[in-house]
Formats: sequence, C-alpha cells, structure tokens
Amino acid sequence: MTNPLKRAIKAMLYPIYERRLLRQLDFTQTPHHVGVILDGNRRWAKTNFGATPEEGHRAGAEKIIELLNWCEEADVTIITLWLLSTDNLNRDADELDALLRIIAAAVDRLDELGKWEIKPLGALELLPEWLQLKLRDVELRSKGRTDVVVNVAIGYGGRHEIVDAVRNFIQDGIAAGKSAEEISSALSIDEVSKHLYTAGMPDPELVIRTSGEQRLSGFLLWQSAHSEFYFCEAYWPDFRRVDFLRALRAYAQRHRRFGR
Repeated sequence: MTNPLKRAIKAMLYPIYERRLLRQLDFTQTPHHVGVILDGNRRWAKTNFGATPEEGHRAGAEKIIELLNWCEEADVTIITLWLLSTDNLNRDADELDALLRIIAAAVDRLDELGKWEIKPLGALELLPEWLQLKLRDVELRSKGRTDVVVNVAIGYGGRHEIVDAVRNFIQDGIAAGKSAEEISSALSIDEVSKHLYTAGMPDPELVIRTSGEQRLSGFLLWQSAHSEFYFCEAYWPDFRRVDFLRALRAYAQRHRRFGR
C-alpha cells in the first residue's frame, strides 16, 4: 500500500476514532492543569523533505492554538507550554534569534485572539530586552481576561526555577531583617512553593511530552512531583487531537496515589 493511500485511509478513519474516544472520556476527570513539552520541531523538519529548523519551529508554533482550543473543549483551565529552555539559549545565534522571533509572533497571536490570560514563566532576564518588554506588555494586557490561563515557559529550566525560588526566599528574609538562623528555620516546602514561577497556581495533574522522548528534561521539576506523565511518539507539529484525547483517557484511567 502506497504512503499517499495510507494517509488517505488514516484521514478517513481518525474522525471515527476521535468520536469513539470522546464517548469513552469522563470529562469530570479532566485535569485542571496540563503541562506540555512541545518537543520535536527540528526532527520533524528533518523528516519533511529537508525542511529547515526554522520551518520546523514555525510549524510547531502554528500547532499551539489548536492545542489550546482542544484544552478549552476539555475544560482544562491552566495550560503550561514549554516553548524554550535555558539550555536552548546556547543554540547557534542565528537559529536562536529566529526561534525567539517565532515565539514572539506566537505570543502576539495568542494575545490578538483575546481568549486567554497569558503568563510568561522563566528566567526572563536571560532573554533579549525587546522580548522581555513584549512579554511584560502581553502579561499586563491579558491579566484577568478569562478564566483560562496559558503559561508560556520561555527561558525556563526547572533547576533554575528552584534556585531562583530559594534565592528570593532568602532575599525576602534579609529584607525583613531576619537572621540567617531564622531564615533557615523558616525554609519549608510551602515557602519554596510561594516563590516558584507558578506561585498561586495548582500543580499540573498531567504532563504531556511529544517526540517519543521519555524524560522531563527539567520541566516543572518541583510542581510535577505527583503529576501523571504521558509520552507521545508524534513530533510536536504532527500532534493531533486524537493524541490529546488519548492522553486524557490515559490520565482518567490512572489511580492517583499522591505517594500514599
């Protein structure tokens, strides 16, 4: 059977499969907060007639709005998207500049739609000043816009976040005139949580990673202590609604123990 014929058959069958999955889902079990590691843009580009990494990143950016619409349909109220890691900041300068501009355009598009509150997360001080200003403006403009929050993790690393949280906790103690002993005694899980980039938000119940990689790579290290994980083989630009529904089904079928 030729590849075009296979694709045509799949295109006909997937809507049927989607409807079947929807019938199986119990939306009372939908996670409220879903984190997504959008992985595989560059590998997708290599497998698509030698497309450039930039074309892969653009294809990935175009997929974001589809995902957010699927999340809304499933009553997910917080979505955390990992768009750029701190490690990614070490990429080739030309590729990094192109990627940052693609991310900026994607954030602008989310803002223009006016459907979501947009909250940037990460070590934003490591980003170019023009992007820092853009992200601050979008965050202020979209604040309180809707009940759905989209966290865009840009220049984000889980270890970096924890170090920042502890540093800020210590600095707050110093500013309050506390001694080193008092600061040390007050350090706790709750206090660190208050200083995370996601402070005030519930932890993600479900974390999805595309591209077939089965690791977190530092994504929401602290917050995902009790999360369920779903690893999908598809590269991010190829991620489909049926893949998202499968992730929700897998989540609903698991018994969450929270360490008990």
